[in-house]
Amino acid sequence: MEPRWQQAWDQAGLFIADDRSDKPPFYALHMFPYPSGDIHMGHVEAFSLADAVARYQRLRGFEVMNPIGWDSFGLPAENAAIQRGADPKEWTYRNIETHRQTMFRLGFSWDWSRRLHTSDPEYYKWTQWLFVQLFKAGWAYRKDAQVNWCPKDQTVLANEQVINGLCERCDTPVTKKALTQWFLKITAFAQRLLDDMQQLEPTWPDRVLTLQRNWIGRSEGAEVTFRIDEADEDVVVYTTRPDTLYGATFFVVAPEHPSARRWAELGGFADEFDTFLSDVQRMTDVERQTEEDKRGLFLGVHAVNPVNGERMPVYTADYVLMDYGTGAIMCVPAHDQRDLDFARTYDLPVRVVVDVEGADLDESTMTKAAIGEGPVVNSGPYDGLAWQEAKRRITQDLAAKGLGKPAVNFRIRDWLVSRQRFWGPPIPIIHCEQCGTVPVPDEDLPVILPEAEEVDFSPGGGSPLARHPSFSKTSCPQCGGQAERDTDTLDTFVDSSWYFLRYCSPDRDDVAFDADAVRHWMPVDQYTGGVEHAILHLLYARFFTKALHDLGYLDFTEPFTRLKSQGMVVSGGRKMSKSRGNVIEPRDVVAEFGADTLRATMLFAGPIEEDVDWDDVSTAGMFKYLARLARLVDEHVAARSDDDGAAGEQLRRSTHRTIADVTEDYARFKYNTALAKLMSLTNTTTAAVNQGERGPSVTGALEAILVMLSPIAPHVAEELWHRLGHVDFVVMAPWPTYDVAMLVDKTKRIVVQVNGKLRDAVELPAGISQGEAQAAARASDKVARHLEGVEVVKVVWVPDRLLNFVVRDQGAA
Repeated sequence: MEPRWQQAWDQAGLFIADDRSDKPPFYALHMFPYPSGDIHMGHVEAFSLADAVARYQRLRGFEVMNPIGWDSFGLPAENAAIQRGADPKEWTYRNIETHRQTMFRLGFSWDWSRRLHTSDPEYYKWTQWLFVQLFKAGWAYRKDAQVNWCPKDQTVLANEQVINGLCERCDTPVTKKALTQWFLKITAFAQRLLDDMQQLEPTWPDRVLTLQRNWIGRSEGAEVTFRIDEADEDVVVYTTRPDTLYGATFFVVAPEHPSARRWAELGGFADEFDTFLSDVQRMTDVERQTEEDKRGLFLGVHAVNPVNGERMPVYTADYVLMDYGTGAIMCVPAHDQRDLDFARTYDLPVRVVVDVEGADLDESTMTKAAIGEGPVVNSGPYDGLAWQEAKRRITQDLAAKGLGKPAVNFRIRDWLVSRQRFWGPPIPIIHCEQCGTVPVPDEDLPVILPEAEEVDFSPGGGSPLARHPSFSKTSCPQCGGQAERDTDTLDTFVDSSWYFLRYCSPDRDDVAFDADAVRHWMPVDQYTGGVEHAILHLLYARFFTKALHDLGYLDFTEPFTRLKSQGMVVSGGRKMSKSRGNVIEPRDVVAEFGADTLRATMLFAGPIEEDVDWDDVSTAGMFKYLARLARLVDEHVAARSDDDGAAGEQLRRSTHRTIADVTEDYARFKYNTALAKLMSLTNTTTAAVNQGERGPSVTGALEAILVMLSPIAPHVAEELWHRLGHVDFVVMAPWPTYDVAMLVDKTKRIVVQVNGKLRDAVELPAGISQGEAQAAARASDKVARHLEGVEVVKVVWVPDRLLNFVVRDQGAA
């Protein structure tokens, strides 16, 4: 049954978005997948959510664009080439076809006419073109950067290739190495990325916005100038708390700081520094930030504190990173836990300068830093000031002396986009000795990847493209002289930072995207995807959109109007993994129960943003419900009549109430409760049929159920819709409407109590007065016998809900 309807939808072209439709446009977009093997249960949950959104909006009368594609460049394909000798291109497109077949079998309503793959030259031509535009605007640049380096394989590793400090390929300890890399200047947009979140607050999850704010990490403080006494040179430090300067008792620089070794040599610790640096370079940045034991080395020189003239010992330490601030920090151990841990390890002084209420302020014994607010102490002329005022005054006084100034700092760093890999878009830059760095002209794009059989994938240092016999050889487009192509490829996050624009006009070969089409469809009305993409992908997409806006290509600054993130699918509380033997294959479930059962099970499991534990769900239970609904339709069709019976009125009211409730649930992504209410209406309809009801009220209830069920279980809904006698497609039917008047019951079930004990429940007209309700209740034999021989001292009346007689024995005081 399911394949038959899939073919029918496809042949009818139901899901192809029409750019010229008179209907209002709705752009429904799900984060496109990476083609590694077949789709898994996490994909099924995510795609079921995305499809429910698209189908619901289509039923509401929108012209829906719901495209699909693949983020098809990436590391796994290259690993397959290294480990198994596979062609990355063949490996990738074979997996894409596997994905496509499974997606089609699950009945997702993608617009296949807009399908794209980021590894197609027709796509990455425009990825390269966008890079060139950023380069021309000054937002793409090269500089030396520390990268993960495997000394055995002689290759750069991405962060995800470093497992517990070891190379994932050969288990060799990974070190750091300085290489010239390409960066995109996302820091130029940091403040706007923060400010524009106000537009997103009503429609994006708070968790995602918080993660992005923390990643951007805006802070306000001061830049303070310290003098290295022995070297007679100045070093600038950024601090958020200049009010604690009097509490600084030592000074620390990152091991990679450009002056660190020179100072160590000046202080007589050069050999020790070299050993320390080598040890630190074996650690990842995460390890350096999270290790409990902070390690350091005294460099033999001292920094002069500008507020009090004290000479402080200068250390280098593993927990200070070069990419935050200036790579140098003043250390206030009384009020910073890492500094306090370091001070206790190396027996350095601790000085309290903020009187934090309730904190342990014994400088000789404190083990927890006093973090918080309070007046400053031990701070000379600033004693007694509130810390905020001290911060302002100290900064002001330092600025007057030329030793400091107010400053804003961001945690976010510029985006390193160079990858020393093959399977990615070649960076469209030419290096010429005469002309320098020259972008590839538009007419020469794309810079095509060579065939895999021409490439040496064995680890040997640098990019595989650098070892290709002819790829790098070219001529300079400016002077015509001999030149070399850049042999790095772009980070695959670049591909996914603009794909939503390409969907608007995927067949245009003369522009990256058609301006009119983008204006028609964008911004995306509803974006869905995993919360694991909360930071990088979403932040990069927002950055690209703002950059393209500033370059005049877009008239909006935020790409995604609404965002919804789904949870993970786990088994027994743990992530599904082949090594654990707890993987459930979607194909197996579909083969046994059908696609609709799997899709509905996923959306019925709980709130969409929470994890689904497969051990707690019941595909068999969902299958039984859908089968029961089918039997109900068949039973009604076999014996329906033109007239309603006694149960018809109440069934119509239940139908309208369900339409109202389910409509609200869909708008709030509450598919689990929407399904529960559809099941309840199914039960109500079954009860009416069992009472002999066969008229239009049953038909109306079933039609409403099927239309509202179709975004979740479209095949069953389509099949039963046609069994009811319809010739059109349920997936294109209008969403049912409700009459507000039908939401109000004509009668109410009123509970009757005597002294708080239930004595009866009577069906009375809605809105009945208290007096009429009392009279009706007294007429009940069940109530009357409890009122005989007693005195009613009080009557509690809750309109349309409860009547309680408070009584006492006659003659009782």
